[in-house]
Formats: sequence, C-alpha cells, structure tokens
Amino acid sequence: MTEPVLRIAKGDPTPEELAALLAVVAARSAAAPAEPPSTDRASNWATYWRNHTRPLHPGPGRWRASAHP
Repeated sequence: MTEPVLRIAKGDPTPEELAALLAVVAARSAAAPAEPPSTDRASNWATYWRNHTRPLHPGPGRWRASAHP
C-alpha cells in the first residue's frame, strides 16, 4: 500500500473544501517547470560587464580620467 500524498492533520474539511484544495495543488504542480534552468551560462549581469568594460590605460592622472567616460 502506498503512502497518501496529502493528509489532513487538523480540522474537518467539507468535500467542497477538499476539492478546492486538490484543485489548487494540482494546478500548482502542473504549472511547475519540468526541469530546472540551465546553469552553464553566465548571468545577464556578468555578460553585461564582460561586454562593457574598457581596457585600462595606466599613466599620470589616469585615475581622475577613469571616472569620466
């Protein structure tokens, strides 16, 4: 015999309340993604900075110029 998936621990719900609960649980499980998203690519934040950083140019006074585009 299998274990119940859902168990009422407290109270005495009506059949209508049980039906509503099961409808919500079924809708949530159907809406869940089938597989987790892939984690093999960089996040959008990392991709943005990878494409928008400028090379460093050392020299006198360059630290002041680094704050200005």
